[in-house]
Amino acid sequence: MARDEGLEALLEDELAGEPDLVVKPMFGGRAWLLHGHLLCGARHDGILFRLGRGRDGWALAVAGVAPMFSRDRRMEGWVRATPEACGDDTLRRRLLDAALAFVATLPPK
Repeated sequence: MARDEGLEALLEDELAGEPDLVVKPMFGGRAWLLHGHLLCGARHDGILFRLGRGRDGWALAVAGVAPMFSRDRRMEGWVRATPEACGDDTLRRRLLDAALAFVATLPPK
């Protein structure tokens, strides 16, 4: 799967200075882990955000945001925002803030 270096750069900029952040190749692109937990990922078809089970309804109501699927299985609590939707700075920041808030509730690994 092809990477989208533009989306990766957006996340790098948004997450600059976030403590205990690790970037790894994953999902056919790059993934960001915070305190050992998956937070988000960028790949050719958009940005994946981990919002948490039951916390993604508002995001799924936004055009350009859909559930994340892995091998035909829906990943509850994860959404994928298209590259076009990620071009909206306010939406991208709102999704990222929601992901950061959820991951902050998880115990450190």
